[in-house]
Amino acid sequence: MRICYLINGLNGGGAAFPMTDVIRIMRSRGHEVDVVALMRQDGRAGKHLENAGIPYRIIGSGPFDYLRSAIRLMRDLRHNTPDLIWTSLTRATVFGQVLGSRLNIPVVSWQHSAFLKPGNRAILRRTHPLTHRWVADSAAVKSFLQRQVGIAASQIEVWPLFAASPSKPQANTQLTSAKFRIGSLGRLHPDKCYEQVLYLAAKLRDQDTQLSRSIEFVIAGEGPERDRLEALTRELDLTNVHFPGFTDRTAEFLAGLNAYIQPSRKEGLCIAAHEAMQAGLPVVASAVGEIANSVVNGETGWLCEVGDLDGLARAIRTLANDRTRAAALGRAGRMRVLERFPAAALDTAGHSIIERLETEFSVDQNATIAHRRSPFVPVESAQRVGQVSRK
Repeated sequence: MRICYLINGLNGGGAAFPMTDVIRIMRSRGHEVDVVALMRQDGRAGKHLENAGIPYRIIGSGPFDYLRSAIRLMRDLRHNTPDLIWTSLTRATVFGQVLGSRLNIPVVSWQHSAFLKPGNRAILRRTHPLTHRWVADSAAVKSFLQRQVGIAASQIEVWPLFAASPSKPQANTQLTSAKFRIGSLGRLHPDKCYEQVLYLAAKLRDQDTQLSRSIEFVIAGEGPERDRLEALTRELDLTNVHFPGFTDRTAEFLAGLNAYIQPSRKEGLCIAAHEAMQAGLPVVASAVGEIANSVVNGETGWLCEVGDLDGLARAIRTLANDRTRAAALGRAGRMRVLERFPAAALDTAGHSIIERLETEFSVDQNATIAHRRSPFVPVESAQRVGQVSRK
């Protein structure tokens, strides 16, 4: 097959970085893959693709380039004539669905988050029949697609884009001579709720100055929220919160921590939190996405409701005051993630899904793909499609 891998943009993060593994598996089965991005965004995923020897092209100029992007995508699809459009994130999915339907090209769509903006959710509830098969990055996302978008369980495959490795560096959570380092990895975006870490640091300082002096918060990442977060850090007069910027040495970063925090208001799989468990770190997080299935309260870390500052403070205070227990929670978390996401699982799931698509589309060297057109035929113009929200 010739596959057009269509994605919103090339931001560094959970939806874009795993592309290299997905494409590796597609290529290993003899398929040709073209990566097409609707916009550049921060471009970090582009570097990731380049390092893996995967070419890509960008057809749009920015987040509001709706009509021209749709026209250029139509021309691209007509010129390159893919057998399958593989979409990632809502805008790319709707563009792929509409244009795929018009060009009689089947569509497979990723869903990476157990959350959709109300407008996007309403759109996908109408257009989801245009996707031949959905792929969720976790069991939590599959459940979300069933409940919130109305997709039948039989139409959704689960492909967790994380494989735990026992050989990755482990954190030494029991060190008592240094500060207790609590970190997080993620794009500095409103959905990550990193301002909660700042309010948490201020709360701990006001409640227990001595404890606060022994704690350090480190948030690694870049994004549109950086200036606001740094301004809030100065406003709160915090000296123990640091923003070192983006790092692609995630294993080494995590190995230098004593605990991990993820206060997000929405997630899918959340690779970073699972990497933290792999490193043997106790995880304190919002109970969203697959995190709620992986973290076990009091056994591998703590789960809190979104925005529960008191719950976050209690968990961090417990860990910082009892490093022996923190280490035990981290070890238990590591064992749990190694069991839930064994090293071979990513490839096994990927080969199974691609093989199923090959069978469904009757792919062989002499055959063409027979696409079963959905009964839902969109009448929206490309400009109407462009009204999909930015994610």
